Amino acid sequence: MKKIQMVDLISQYEQIKPEIDRAILSVVEKAQFINGPEVSSFQTELENYLNVKHVIPCANGTDALQIALMALGLKAGDEVITPSFTYIATTEVMALLGLKPVFVEVDSKTFCIEVEAIRSAITDKTKAIVPVHLYGQAADMEGIMKIANEYNLFVVEDNAQAIGAEYTFSDGVKKKTGTIGHIGCTSFFPSKNLGCFGDGGAMCTNDDELAQRIRMIANHGQSKRYYHDVVGCNSRLDSIQAAILRIKLNKLDEYNSARQKVAAAYNIEFADVSHITTPFIASNSTHVFHQYTLQLEGVNRDALQAFLAEKDIPSMIYYPVPAHRQKMFSAFGSNSLNLPVTDWLTDRVISLPIHTEMEDDQLKFITNEVKTFIQQQ
Repeated sequence: MKKIQMVDLISQYEQIKPEIDRAILSVVEKAQFINGPEVSSFQTELENYLNVKHVIPCANGTDALQIALMALGLKAGDEVITPSFTYIATTEVMALLGLKPVFVEVDSKTFCIEVEAIRSAITDKTKAIVPVHLYGQAADMEGIMKIANEYNLFVVEDNAQAIGAEYTFSDGVKKKTGTIGHIGCTSFFPSKNLGCFGDGGAMCTNDDELAQRIRMIANHGQSKRYYHDVVGCNSRLDSIQAAILRIKLNKLDEYNSARQKVAAAYNIEFADVSHITTPFIASNSTHVFHQYTLQLEGVNRDALQAFLAEKDIPSMIYYPVPAHRQKMFSAFGSNSLNLPVTDWLTDRVISLPIHTEMEDDQLKFITNEVKTFIQQQ
């Protein structure tokens, strides 16, 4: 049995090595490393995949979130509603821009932002909502957009973990995650479902004016060289990463399907195991399983993780400390917030290895060892 990895990028590379190597060499030979044709081609291909008017590539997913919020013209002190149960990048960009993150509760099944919690948190200072499609499943975007339209709020989707997932509205209309709000943001960090060989990210929108503003901000605030209309930054996807992403984009649905098969195998093995709750899949969203995350009840999570480590089985806790309890946000007084579902999840979730190259013997070994530990409880 091969060594088990949380994400086996080496095995994935080996499957597409000739294509990847040719693509990288082609960029090097042309020496068009910045804003080369590979970037514009990837942009167009991702627009077509997502069925969205504008994709603007950038340097990483955190930049994507920051630039998106900058493009909305928010002012210092404006409030942005977001879940606390997320990676810190979602919220740290708000503080960097002088905005106030307003942390709200998540749904106990999907782990995504709870719609009614958004409504309860709205004040006259609220200007935007940033839902996170956590672990690969969509937040309730129909409910979110209804509230956003009612209160005239912007919606910026954090789609770093769910690219390729599809959300179905009550009228049957289907849209890819990241294309429903005013702006969608994603990351191409290597371990993501669509990952490059370094850092990378992108924003997408169907709004022409927002797209123009996003492009300006990502390019030093200029639409014409040396003429800077707004304060911007320098955030771009390099050509080598774009070339790699073009190849992997063609395989994204295949990769997501492979992850879904691994998740289904896990679900079967854990179906009758007490103390474990397997991932919930909402009826209005596909799940592309960026992470496969269990909820534990009556199990010593640290002991389980140590037990698995002894067997050379990696596992991760996403996330052990919610954003509202991080020291960096102490100035907002968020540490005293009562978010019981969020706190409950941070104490009980554990993610098992899941990736496109997992083999049956690895899956069997992982599930057998988890069940062995549970039976000892």
